[in-house]
Formats: sequence, structure tokens, C-alpha cells
Amino acid sequence: MLLQTLSEWLKHRAVSRAEVSGQQWLSTNLAELCQSLPFWDEAEIDRVLHSLQTLGLIVIDRSAATGKFWIALESGNKEKIVANKPSTRSGREARKPVIENSSITNLIPADWRPDENWIRLCKQHSIPEDFIQSLVAEFVAYWRERGQARFSWGNAFYKHVLKEWRHEQTRRGAHELASTMSPEWQPSQDAIDILEKAGVSRSFIEDAVPEFVLYWRERGVVHGAWNTKFIEHIRRQWAKFSASFGVDDTPRQIPEDWQPSAECYEILALAEIDADYATSKVPEFVMYWRDSKQARASWNTVFLQFIKMDWARRLNELQTRGSTYAQDQAIAGSTEEKVRARLEKLADRSWAD
Repeated sequence: MLLQTLSEWLKHRAVSRAEVSGQQWLSTNLAELCQSLPFWDEAEIDRVLHSLQTLGLIVIDRSAATGKFWIALESGNKEKIVANKPSTRSGREARKPVIENSSITNLIPADWRPDENWIRLCKQHSIPEDFIQSLVAEFVAYWRERGQARFSWGNAFYKHVLKEWRHEQTRRGAHELASTMSPEWQPSQDAIDILEKAGVSRSFIEDAVPEFVLYWRERGVVHGAWNTKFIEHIRRQWAKFSASFGVDDTPRQIPEDWQPSAECYEILALAEIDADYATSKVPEFVMYWRDSKQARASWNTVFLQFIKMDWARRLNELQTRGSTYAQDQAIAGSTEEKVRARLEKLADRSWAD
């Protein structure tokens, strides 16, 4: 839509420029374009203009002083045009090369090399030329294998170089900063600010530093991002602390008047253990643990384990006792029958009849 609008304006408002021959130019600005295309703001129109320029469909010559710029449609005559004015998108001096050829997509040639304009643009980001040249062969091989066509291989290579340079800087930075943990290590202010914004208490952060330093000093690990590891460590510890907030898990001896909690009786009820039976065992339980002088973090948990084991043992004894009684009854019945049969046999006088 923007390209069509510019084409229509060029039909009626095109002018020639003495410094550039063979092209018709249009003088305009972002405010005028916003008025004709109200569904876009200035930032969006500027983005679309830059995209059209990158695709090689238009040529833009900007004027930073007046805010106006000259626009011409790419004629497709294979000329390479370089805009000499600074881009208002970045506010910095930058020579923006327009796409090398026309708006026709093409496969990358086997002998493709970036022209000087793209190399100069890469150098403006403080990228060494030897690093730029080292990426050419891999870039060409990759895109020849994919068989994709593009409007501008120079622009694609420029973006590829920027991405690889960022990765290289990250790798170098991590390698150069790698070190063992020192006894005087302290988290940076940036790390502390990040943790405080996440809701972590400042005192909690400061208390965790000595333990963190000791842990990594004993292991002698070489690392390049101690602040990052510290942030991860504190976030995990803070989550654990927050989850147990208000719960005192300090081990203590059992009090003389200790009684199980209501929740403890509810759990016993779910296990179908008689509450009266559990209550009757409390004095024995308290006496045992007071004599042993041992400390526990949760006496309710210990009591539950004790009652469950004692209840299971009691049921087992009842079952065993019932089985023994049944066996005794069976033996007694059998013996009585034998005695009665023997007496009947002795009293039998049928042989005298």
C-alpha cells in the first residue's frame, strides 16, 4: 500500500535532481505519509520504508536537518546507489547501502562475495574484517544447499554477521570472566536489584552470601557468571523459605503436658483407628520420649507413626488369640468325644446277650 501510494505521487509530483541523474524523485516526510495512511503511525511507516529500501524497491535519501527525505522507485537498471545521509531510525551516522540489484529474487552464486558497502556497514559495529570474511564461505555453502532465493544476499549476510558477532562476544566474555570463587566475592548491585524486584528480602540476600561463597570455594569450580548463579540460588532458597513461612521446624524435646493436635486425630480417623485408644497411649508416649531426652521437629508425626504401628500390632495379636482359642476349642471337643466313646465302649454289654 505504501509502495502504491508513492508510485501515485511520483506520477504527479516527480522532480529531477541535479546530483543524481536518470531518476525521478519525490520529496516528502513522515507527517505527510501519516496523513495519507492514517492507520499507520510514523514509527510503522518508517519501518515499512526501511523494509522497502532493504528489498531494493525504493531508494531513500534522508535529510536529518529538515526531517524530509527524497524517495525514488528503483528503476531496475542494476545501479548500486548508496544513501549518504544519516538514518533517522538510529540517530547515528550510517551509510545504508541499498540492495545490490533489482527487486527480482535470485539464488546465491557459488562465487558470491559481499561488496564493500556491506563490509563497511558491518565494520561500523566494530566487527573485524577478518571475522567478516571468515563467515563468507559458510554462508554461501549454507544457502546454496537450501536452494532459496532472496532479493538481497548482502542484506542477509549483514544480518548473519551481526548475529554471529553477538554470539562471539558472548562466548569471549564468558571465557574472559571465568574465575574461581574468591573469599571476598559479593553480588553486584544489578544482581541485588533483580532479586529485590522479585520480592526477595535484602537481609535474606545478605545472609546467603557467606554460605554461597563457602560452597563454591570448597569445590574450586571455574565459572564466568557468578552473579547469575547467585540469582538462581537465591530464588530457589527464597521459594523454599516462602513455602515454609510461619512454620517453626526447630527440633525440641516433648513437653510434659504434650497432647496430639486435632489434625492428628483426623488422620487417625481416616485410618480407622479408635480415638480413645490413641488418647490412652498419650501418657506412655510422653513418658518414653521425655526419658529418652531426644528432640524432634514434629511430635505429631512421631505420635502418628507410633499409634499406627501399635494399632497394627494389637490387631495382629487379636487375630492370633482368636485363632488359638478356636484351635483349643476344637482340640477340647475332639478329646471329649474320644473319652465319651471309650466309656460307651467299656459299658457295652451287648456281647453278653
